[in-house]
Amino acid sequence: MLLARVIGNVVSTQKNQRYEGARILLCRQIAPDGAQMDYTCLALDSVSAGEGDTVLIVQEGWGASTATTGKAGAAIDSAIVGIVDYIDLLPDENK
Repeated sequence: MLLARVIGNVVSTQKNQRYEGARILLCRQIAPDGAQMDYTCLALDSVSAGEGDTVLIVQEGWGASTATTGKAGAAIDSAIVGIVDYIDLLPDENK
């Protein structure tokens, strides 16, 4: 799983029939403290996430496919499976 922030939408006028009705979002991976990382990916949305939301992304074919389409077998690499309300980091004991 990845922690990411939604940074945009991808509009597709034509796509495979298995993806009909699915939204594609552009996501940037973040660290638990919210700092942006270099990795950016496209993910199908299964939870009605929006731009600026912090999300959980699964990057495993079967889980991503069934989370977004409800059917196994669609060729999907990444899917948004949760919207993060907050992250509670443990205090650094070395300080």
